Amino acid sequence: MTIDSKLKAVIDCFDFPGHLIECLELKTGHINTTCHLRFRQDDGAVRDYVLQRINNYVFKKPWEVMENVQLVTEHIRASMVKQGLDPENRVLRLVPAKGGGAMVEDGEDGYWRAYDFIRHATTVDRVENPAQFRQIGAAFGAFQGMLSDFPIERLHDTIPHFHDTRKRLGDFERSVALDALGRAAGVPEDIAFIRDRGEAMCRIVDLIASGDLPLRVTHNDTKINNVMLDIDTGEALCVIDLDTVMPGSALYDFGDAIRYGASTAAEDETDLNRVALDMDLFAAFSEGFIANTAAQLTPTELENLPLGAMVMTYENALRFLADYLDGDIYFKIDRPTHNLDRARCQCRLLSDMESKRDAMDGIVAGLCRRFK
Repeated sequence: MTIDSKLKAVIDCFDFPGHLIECLELKTGHINTTCHLRFRQDDGAVRDYVLQRINNYVFKKPWEVMENVQLVTEHIRASMVKQGLDPENRVLRLVPAKGGGAMVEDGEDGYWRAYDFIRHATTVDRVENPAQFRQIGAAFGAFQGMLSDFPIERLHDTIPHFHDTRKRLGDFERSVALDALGRAAGVPEDIAFIRDRGEAMCRIVDLIASGDLPLRVTHNDTKINNVMLDIDTGEALCVIDLDTVMPGSALYDFGDAIRYGASTAAEDETDLNRVALDMDLFAAFSEGFIANTAAQLTPTELENLPLGAMVMTYENALRFLADYLDGDIYFKIDRPTHNLDRARCQCRLLSDMESKRDAMDGIVAGLCRRFK
């Protein structure tokens, strides 16, 4: 990658030891511009770093995002040390700017941050086997566990109402009423599906409001490709992509991982007969997650983990359907019915979860007895 003067000026603002020998743009991810930097040290060794430009169209207050990231990574590192664990290569480490702080502004409304590169690791986009998903569950569970004593009031709420199901329902009803492209008449069964489950799917929001569920540090993007895995052993090393870290419920992190990783089909599958919840994958992730959270989460949290999977599936279904009714203005599409296809896929997955709820509850209850 050719390093232009503007990028070089940004790089020079960070306290990287050694001299730059290579800069490669990484094409993974859809939000932030990311570069892999390599620096040769005085002793000849090469050290690797990640440089990212924060997308401040998505993240309106990047300084709040970075404060959250810094607080959370420092807490995890301290927690690991307290447990006698080596945090090296297992928690993101921010590279400080030369002027202090963890972020650099480039003068053109661009905000940049840098991390140590997680070595000898890779990510996957689809679950390959239950053992791999168990590792990913363990990683997100450890993330929750190590942050269970974090003072939640210190975190910024960087995306207000992110998982406020009642607000999402209100937005959905406005989309139905507006019917911007006249599409509502063609999807009455889909609209009815969302409406019929609305009250039940607001239970997590209600439990938080009543104080029966505590607010915790939540990752809010628990897709499998946000866990770095050791290339040789497959062991989970580090949870990455912390931009959406903020106060929420542990049920949301558990639920979104299940929704995405334990489905038998892609998120936009059109053959709904292929869409189901893989119970082996559900059990594997649950085992990894609960092993690292059973001592910290409350009984109400643990018993409602399956509800988290259902609520997150429901939330995505109503968001996809609302965007279809709005004219596809939020989610990128590859075909005219893409958002409708996504919505129907999530509705089918939720229907399958409903039929398997007793089995899901049984697996979680058994794991809680095992690890308590």
